[in-house]
Amino acid sequence: MRPDTPAENVDHTAEAARLERTAGLYPEDAESLLLRAAAHLELSGDRFAAAALYDRLLASGTGEAGLENPHLVRALKASNLWEYGHEAEARAIIDGIRTAAPRDPAPWVVVAESLETHDELEAAHETLTEAVRLLLTDVPEPPAPTHPLLFGRHRVRRMLGVPHDEWDALADTVHSLPVTLDELHDPKRVWSLGSENPAELEAEISRLRAELGAYRTALSRPFPVAILHWPAPELAELLQAYPSLTAEYPSHQEHLATIETALRELAASGTLNLGVVTGTVPSYEAFAASEATTPDDTGLLPQYATTLAARGRAVPWPPQRSAPCWCGSDRPYGQCHGT
Repeated sequence: MRPDTPAENVDHTAEAARLERTAGLYPEDAESLLLRAAAHLELSGDRFAAAALYDRLLASGTGEAGLENPHLVRALKASNLWEYGHEAEARAIIDGIRTAAPRDPAPWVVVAESLETHDELEAAHETLTEAVRLLLTDVPEPPAPTHPLLFGRHRVRRMLGVPHDEWDALADTVHSLPVTLDELHDPKRVWSLGSENPAELEAEISRLRAELGAYRTALSRPFPVAILHWPAPELAELLQAYPSLTAEYPSHQEHLATIETALRELAASGTLNLGVVTGTVPSYEAFAASEATTPDDTGLLPQYATTLAARGRAVPWPPQRSAPCWCGSDRPYGQCHGT
């Protein structure tokens, strides 16, 4: 949700305006597009305009369609309000989110970080503990979106000087960086930056780089490198309408195998933030018309995939081994294309 492009490399006001225009063209994706626009406005310093966008989203979610994640919108609004002096209103929204107990980890992460940022460590700890108990009790494998909850709770507990518990041990098991969580979250670590020993300074720089990587992985939302997936009925309809694409898609099974192979090769080459986007024939035909070309142009397929990803339609790859496979088979990924 939060763009991770450095402020000096992007005109955040212009980017917010572009995203608002795109939301007008694709109303079905307006929620994700406007949330990214609001994030750009926050980065530009125009927090009042960002608050207006959050209010616009919440007002639009009162109809039958509703919002996909109203709690996340409220959490982001609260975080933004607190940053420009509306602390009482922000606290009221945060209390409401905690009472509602959403099943999505993202709102919990946002409100806990807002509390932590403003030195409300006890409240941040209570919030993160509520979240992990709600979302991870009796869960055999913590889903990736819940990892920031575990890491944030571990960090806050280190700052509070609280002994490790079973949730901290779980955070250690899902942490994959070479620097341990205890090192990353050591409150005394900052004192080493004042050392005159080059070896200590070099070690601290390495730890800070690792921590930055962890934060970017957990909190940034760049566009993924996305591979286009056609469900079997859609592919059959596509090939019936445009037989020349048969050379691109000899069979549905081969199409699925090609996707998994391509994603694994990209991952092996070091490409990060991979995803899968699912196409439909009507949407592809509309995209071809907007590009003033025909759907049987094979060069249009990767452009279509990129556009779907930019509209927030990508599903991250790889899924958890116990999660449903990206192909839509309803089998766990570890027993389907993840074997």
